[in-house]
Amino acid sequence: MLPIDLTGKRALVAGVADDNGFGWAIAKAFAEAGASVCVATWPPALNIFLNLLERGKLDESRQMTDGSLLAFERIYPLDAVFDRLEDAPEDVRENKRYKELGDFSIDGLVARMVADFGPQPVDIVFHSLANGPEVKKPLLEVSRAGYLAASSASAYSFVSMVQRFGPLMRPGGAFASLTYMASERAIPGYGGGMSSAKAQLESDTRLLAFEAGRAYGVRVNTISAGPYASRAASAIGIISTMVEYCKVNAPLPEALDAREVGTTAAFLCSPLASGITGSTVYVDKGYHAMGMAVAPPTLAP
Repeated sequence: MLPIDLTGKRALVAGVADDNGFGWAIAKAFAEAGASVCVATWPPALNIFLNLLERGKLDESRQMTDGSLLAFERIYPLDAVFDRLEDAPEDVRENKRYKELGDFSIDGLVARMVADFGPQPVDIVFHSLANGPEVKKPLLEVSRAGYLAASSASAYSFVSMVQRFGPLMRPGGAFASLTYMASERAIPGYGGGMSSAKAQLESDTRLLAFEAGRAYGVRVNTISAGPYASRAASAIGIISTMVEYCKVNAPLPEALDAREVGTTAAFLCSPLASGITGSTVYVDKGYHAMGMAVAPPTLAP
């Protein structure tokens, strides 16, 4: 037996706010493999997430294979569009959902983890963050501000996290993120500059793998996951159509399960994948390999 073993390692998953998306599945897979897991949550969603956990509303999703409940070592506030607290506008810092949280920037997250766990606080950093305020607009209608916001939240935030966590990684450290095939093919309806942001993320993954690999000895990869109807993905507006289309046209004609992305993340960030870096790994039932549709989606009227 060749198990995925993350015993003794600490993982940070940035972008977990409920039990419905890839971030949760990735955090759970890391825990199942033996890692201690911290998560970082967008401030406007933080209190809701904490309340759901405290009231036991997520207990069913927290069930582990050994009968225990998934537990997070720490839950931190993070708005990854800000590298430093002073970068946040005053109206954000004074907002009731931010005001009492202290430093919610990337620098603040790093400082909290160092304070909590010492100068080398983490082995794995997984970036499960994406946002495009104009995602429902076609590219021809996207504003400069909307385009740059998508790039900032969905791509540059990963660069910033590698910059800051790279020097603090323990030996054998690994970074990973989530991308989507719209980076390389036109997906009508996936707008707002998000396809451009995903292309940036994949390009940055390759260069960061070289630069951070040479500088810090860490690995950097990204997972290109198929469409999945999470709560966050509902902002796209056509997610159900995307899921159904891929389901009927992929080599494996079935819907993607978030757990499949989670276990791939655990593998990629484990010693079993020590030779893999700079890669885009597809977890989409093989849909990326197709060059011609087999059948249109069957949608309810």
